[in-house]
Amino acid sequence: MSEDKLKVLLELRPALEGFAGIPQETRLLFRGLCDIDNVELEGLLIPPFRRLARGTTEGLLQRRLSQARKINRYSRVVVSLSEAPFSSLLDALFDYFVRRSETARLTLSNLLGLSRMKLSNFETRYFEDFVWRTLFSKTLAASDFKLVTSKNHKICSVGWDSQQTAGLFTLTFSRYPTFPRLDTREFDIFLAQTPYPARVSRNTTMVVRYHDAIPIFMPHTINSKKKHQAHHFYSLMGNVRSGAHFACVSEASRQALLSVFPEAERRSVTIHNMVSHHYFREESLAERVPQIIRTRLDRQSESTVPKFLTLRETELFYRRVLGERPFRYVLAVSTVEPRKNHARLLAAWEHIQAEVDPELKLVVVGGLGWEFETIMRGFRSAIDQGRAFFTNSVPAADLRVLYRHALATVCPSLGEGFDYSGVEAMCSGGVVVASDINTHREVYDDAAEYFDPYSTASAVTALKRVLYGADAARRREELMAAGARVSGRYLPAVLLPKWRDFLDRVARERKV
Repeated sequence: MSEDKLKVLLELRPALEGFAGIPQETRLLFRGLCDIDNVELEGLLIPPFRRLARGTTEGLLQRRLSQARKINRYSRVVVSLSEAPFSSLLDALFDYFVRRSETARLTLSNLLGLSRMKLSNFETRYFEDFVWRTLFSKTLAASDFKLVTSKNHKICSVGWDSQQTAGLFTLTFSRYPTFPRLDTREFDIFLAQTPYPARVSRNTTMVVRYHDAIPIFMPHTINSKKKHQAHHFYSLMGNVRSGAHFACVSEASRQALLSVFPEAERRSVTIHNMVSHHYFREESLAERVPQIIRTRLDRQSESTVPKFLTLRETELFYRRVLGERPFRYVLAVSTVEPRKNHARLLAAWEHIQAEVDPELKLVVVGGLGWEFETIMRGFRSAIDQGRAFFTNSVPAADLRVLYRHALATVCPSLGEGFDYSGVEAMCSGGVVVASDINTHREVYDDAAEYFDPYSTASAVTALKRVLYGADAARRREELMAAGARVSGRYLPAVLLPKWRDFLDRVARERKV
């Protein structure tokens, strides 16, 4: 390892979760940093709630471990992501005590200034399949397999939620939270995804990838409101007070951060998200769209599909409603939850169906999030009649086809940090209609038709302008041309030099 390389530890917790949003950005950022020649990269494995088994350490006894016992250590780490690995009775009793008392012990050590969470090693050799399928396969191409699986990782056995809770408990005795210290002595930079509930070693600089301030300004739209809002705010406060730097995914997110903590201005920059190479314009067959919808229907909930008595009834229904030629639809790609504004999209689409185009379908890609019951009740009739379709776990190659052939991709959110779906649609040669919020205006620029997210009439007008207006064809061509230009801003080749410059500057300031 070259001495002049920056040693960077990147938190991979979100990569253990879903397909899109922060999990996707985490995978793309890890992949991108692998290409920066002066960065020596490792990932930090820490699940949200479970306690991971420890890997190997640098102590004398650990160095004497046989290869077989080292491999067993790493194998136990893999098991511990889903269940407790096998232990002797004594070890099991000790582990039970540790887990039950973890938050209390961590809180006490925080207050005494003695907390230090040691990291252990996870060597990826022999475990490439686990690393790839668990962390990276949902976003990256198979050609990236060797690159990302060759990087080793650190393990934090103390759960992320335990770190959060222990820090918040210290507010009983202090005006400001005291979070535990992560032992990052061998790294120059620790790059956290979202505000992180810990401090770092004195020779390490924390960089927070700041996505949005929605838990602060729109807590009524988030899941587990009380807990999520407190975790976000106080972790962010702790990061600001400890001197962390912030790489914000948009200038809108940066301004939201500074409205709460203006003292972070000199330590914050805007570096937009990178878009995946999966999204590009190709001349695919429109006939693939019904097949993709049929294959990827979300069957995890009764609220997303019609109820049928027999398989034959099911097949006849979808053969009829998906067999129409041409299959004309508008597309929305996002988790179903209050902030994403599906209810406004539904109202605008139903208005157009009733007054202009009864054959226009609606396709939604994304799982059910939280507080979706009321939203889905509104869609019930359209789902039962085969006018609206909810899909999930759509591979990027199929999603590219859906973007390409949609009459429009609608991004109706009330608040966003970046919003990948519009950029992906632009890359794929699609037309974007988006809510008029600061983030969309910044990220999509002049490559979208905008509407007031609180006005159904405004959404209807925007859709009519690009679908049915007298100059709709010209407007669509304008938007596609602008989309090809604007989406180019988010390619790795454009953004990775910004990451290199930023990390170099952070490292120089650390030395000073």
